[in-house]
Amino acid sequence: MSPTGKTPPRLDVDALLDDPRTKIIVCCGSGGVGKTTTAAALGLRAAERGRDVVVLTVDPARRLAQSMGLSELDNNPRRIDIDGDGELHAMMLDMKRTFDEIVEAHADPDRAKQILANPFYQSLSSSLSGTQEYMAMEKLGQLHRSGAWDLIVVDTPPSRNALDFLDAPARMGRLLDGRFMKILAAPAKTGGRFGVKVLSAGFGMFTGVLNKVLGMQLLRDVQTFVAAFDTMFGGFRERAEKTFRLLQTPGTAFLVVAAPEPDALREASYFVERLAEERMPLAGLVVNRVHRSAADGLSAARSLAAAETLEERGDHPLTAALLRLHADRMQLAARQERLCEHFTSAHPTVPVTTVPAYAEDVCDLDGLRLIGRDLAAADPATAA
Repeated sequence: MSPTGKTPPRLDVDALLDDPRTKIIVCCGSGGVGKTTTAAALGLRAAERGRDVVVLTVDPARRLAQSMGLSELDNNPRRIDIDGDGELHAMMLDMKRTFDEIVEAHADPDRAKQILANPFYQSLSSSLSGTQEYMAMEKLGQLHRSGAWDLIVVDTPPSRNALDFLDAPARMGRLLDGRFMKILAAPAKTGGRFGVKVLSAGFGMFTGVLNKVLGMQLLRDVQTFVAAFDTMFGGFRERAEKTFRLLQTPGTAFLVVAAPEPDALREASYFVERLAEERMPLAGLVVNRVHRSAADGLSAARSLAAAETLEERGDHPLTAALLRLHADRMQLAARQERLCEHFTSAHPTVPVTTVPAYAEDVCDLDGLRLIGRDLAAADPATAA
């Protein structure tokens, strides 16, 4: 219960998964809080309850593939054998391959070949900041337009700042459709060496600075890339805007995933506020790795007192050690509860569900099913 005396509303996961109006679930939050496992567990539970689901992960650790009994995932959805009436597919984003697919789909064969071979493009498509987030949005748009699944579950990219997922597509669109790129395209548009002279005459100081910063060869690679890519600029911004609007529709549900830790819950709070600003539909908060005890009737203080008594007597050393372990666990649970209370006091209307901490990592479908049951059955009062 929060300091306001109110219990946060319970996040009804099964109602969310069973609702045919739910078309997209986006699991977001800071890195290392269990987004990938949460997304996989939700996808499996929805499929076994009758939905046709695809789970899109961007996790480079490949935990999703391992937990689903596959050696690896790639940029194409793979079917997973499950129980139940629905179907489950899973895939892992290959950002460079997705970028290549966009080029191949929106440029004629000769121009596509020129773009794909360009050194600047190869660097842009594999390492530029924000590319992974942008390509995750591109792939989400592709999956939605295909109409092959009635539910898409997205595991957002690992990031130091969870808001990057929302910001990166717009940044990428502005970069590829911005004045800087269009200025660089000017020489090729003017034509050959004469074009370079015209640009140098008009922007001599500008290109001189670029030469020093980038180097002549890189500048030429950039200019060649921009000239070949010019007809595709508008499409990037247009698709980014369409996907952003898709995320604002009632058929999309955001689940903010956090661990009961200060930084993760602070990031979750920022994300909840940002989603509200962008008018994006928030379904609720998932708190992973919550510590509980089956013997919660025995407080930490009483457990420590009993352990000290046994130690003073020199009796039952194993029992004393177990009592101290129980006290440590109860103190940890109390700290986690206070942290969750701070979140709930700031966001009292956000539905909450919790998942207990497990002794071992989830590595198979049975483990994902167990997490799915916990997601659907948790009592938010235990978390806040």
